[in-house]
Amino acid sequence: MQDIAAISLKGIKPHSLSGTTKEDPLAALSDADRDRFLAFGWGPIEAPRFPTISDAILHQMRTQPDAIAATCGGEDITYGTLDAASNRLANVMRGYGVARGDVVCLYLRRSLEMLVGIVATMKLGAAYAPQHVGVAPTEALRHVAGITEAKVILTLSELASDVPVTAEQTLISIDPVMYDPALDDSLPDQATYAATPEDRAILLFTSGTTGVPNGVQVTHKNLANILLTAPGDMGMRPGRKVGQILSIAFDMAAWETLGALANGATLVIRGKSIQDTAEQVDVLISTPSILNSLDASRCQQVKVAAVAGEPCPRPLADLWSSFCTFHNSCGPTETTIINTAEPHHPDKAVLSIGRPTPNNTVYILDEDLTPLPIGAKGVMWAGGDCVTMGYLANPDLTADRYRPDPFRPGHMMFNTRDLGRWTDTGELEHFGRVDDLVKIRGFRVELDGVSTALEQSDCCAQAVTLKYDNRTLVSFISPATACPKKAAAEVEARLPYYCSPAAVVPLEALPRTPRGKLDKRLLLQMADQHLANTHTPNITDAAQ
Repeated sequence: MQDIAAISLKGIKPHSLSGTTKEDPLAALSDADRDRFLAFGWGPIEAPRFPTISDAILHQMRTQPDAIAATCGGEDITYGTLDAASNRLANVMRGYGVARGDVVCLYLRRSLEMLVGIVATMKLGAAYAPQHVGVAPTEALRHVAGITEAKVILTLSELASDVPVTAEQTLISIDPVMYDPALDDSLPDQATYAATPEDRAILLFTSGTTGVPNGVQVTHKNLANILLTAPGDMGMRPGRKVGQILSIAFDMAAWETLGALANGATLVIRGKSIQDTAEQVDVLISTPSILNSLDASRCQQVKVAAVAGEPCPRPLADLWSSFCTFHNSCGPTETTIINTAEPHHPDKAVLSIGRPTPNNTVYILDEDLTPLPIGAKGVMWAGGDCVTMGYLANPDLTADRYRPDPFRPGHMMFNTRDLGRWTDTGELEHFGRVDDLVKIRGFRVELDGVSTALEQSDCCAQAVTLKYDNRTLVSFISPATACPKKAAAEVEARLPYYCSPAAVVPLEALPRTPRGKLDKRLLLQMADQHLANTHTPNITDAAQ
């Protein structure tokens, strides 16, 4: 287990805090902005209902054993049955040496067994590393198991042949174990295994599309802070149904799964149809791309919904907030699922990503980590109890992205690489990733700003804009009936000429990655094909 405080000081340049002083890191701000920096940037102080996620789940299993913990494919599991089944599995894993502080790989698919594996792992004070078999490449499975030094890999019997295992690892199929009465036994000296708030709970790995997957070390304190306080708890409670629709390797799946179990709700695990699940639940957590694929008119029973992971189209937010409490939220995996959220209303002037969640902070800083005036665009740095332990076995990347917090000595902050600014009312406007601030013909262009302009057309539900080369932008819009000329006219009316895309291509639905985000790699390939096959682009190049 890495000590982030020790390694994060590496690689910090002497001038990295220029513009501030040790005595007053807010010296660059006016008195008015200094007050707003503190008022806007600090979330409320609130103690989570339990110190660890395992404590919260154990409480639910012991206090409402007959309540339905989850349902999947017509099969239910009660909290009491989950408690007994996870005890059996924990006893087997204990026999193979799994102990507090270890990592257990969870290589399977959405299922009731998945929940048994999660709870059993947590009962031993270990952390779990989830991967979706059939989606994750075999090499990624080998990498995750190797770098975590997992002694045990959990799976399902029908998937066991697809899971790579070394001689140092033990593969356990959960399904024959969880209902075996011969394995009934209480865990001896459970205090020995109990996790502390500072212990790791999950190892979440990036998709690896830009290189080797990096493992983010998420602690129980991190999770309890977002899942056991409002608004992150999403109103989950006994009697409410929570959808589990996302990839199990995606950080937002932990929001669905652990949020439901820790708050005593019923998790509804989807089969092939996301729509069918969305029509059954009270709480729905999604990416905007997935939510945009649903028929909202058939989901009117949803009471609370939230999106994160990518920019949310304003029409989507307006539609869902017209019938439920709708949170537009934001936060990378490294800040524990989300660190900002705010209910949206159709009559709001701005679709914001909200305010800092409890016990968390957000700062808008320049490249020297100097606070910017309120209303100025800059990079969002996240601080507080959301900040995770850093990347597993990657001290250089940890040192680059995690830094000591100059505004809260003794704490850490994380570079989200998201661009944002404060509104006058203390909400955050999101302007995309730093990587999406590109140069076209020498001009700086915010790709998400172009997409937002396209979405102002009444025929366009969702848009994405990509840099094709140093002179060319290409946009894709959905649905297929959306008019490219009408959408492009909104860009021309709202943004400078150099922001106009060379082509606007309508698609029935924008392609998604297995984690539910827009598949920009595939879209770039489609842009290649479109421009190669089109002598005259849909939209004339603005330079002509």
